[in-house]
Amino acid sequence: MNLFVLLQAQNVADSVQQTAAQAAQTAPAQQEVEMNLLDMAIKGGIIMIPLLLLGLLAVYIFVERLIVIRGASKNDPSFMDRIKDFLNEGKIDDAVALCQRTESPYARMVEKGISRLGRPMNDVQVSIENVGNLEISKLEKGLSLLATIAGGGPMLGFLGTVTGMIQAFFQMANAGNNVDVSNLAGGIYTAMVTTVAGLIVGILAFFAYNYLVTRIDKVVRDMESHSLEFMDILNEPAN
Repeated sequence: MNLFVLLQAQNVADSVQQTAAQAAQTAPAQQEVEMNLLDMAIKGGIIMIPLLLLGLLAVYIFVERLIVIRGASKNDPSFMDRIKDFLNEGKIDDAVALCQRTESPYARMVEKGISRLGRPMNDVQVSIENVGNLEISKLEKGLSLLATIAGGGPMLGFLGTVTGMIQAFFQMANAGNNVDVSNLAGGIYTAMVTTVAGLIVGILAFFAYNYLVTRIDKVVRDMESHSLEFMDILNEPAN
């Protein structure tokens, strides 16, 4: 009896192994499908081209303006003390030469004020303010375009969303009762990918714009501080 049971168990085990082997041979091989950034961008359609150009333009403006603003942010702590000494000693040419060597917005403002010495104080102050306004406009060059990209990027992405959904519904209408998910995938990919791309471009441009504005505000405060200090030097009573 025990021998019979062992034989039956062996037969069951053999049949299970054969079934498993056959299933392994007939089962379709499942491959993992991965999508890289390039494939995703391609599925976004033609809207991705202007979004890519806007993104590259935003990066260029940010890097270029950051270099300019960093150069304008350099500060010489002894600059105004040396200007004061030159003016008190009557060395006007030396004061102008120092301003030209410093190469900063506040130095150009002081240089303009020195060139107006001998005129009424109001004229000197107005000339300094005019140079300051010109320097600020130079620092803010390109920021309006960066702000436009921050607002226009998401709008282009939304345009891609609408066109993608129109494409998906068009495929659905043409399919009739034989609607297949694969027919709708192209339009849905376009809608979702362009939305993400537009938001990425808009968010990065928005943060870049605000960062540059903050840096420019700091430079403007330094310019105002130096201009006020220069006017105080001119208003000091002669010894």
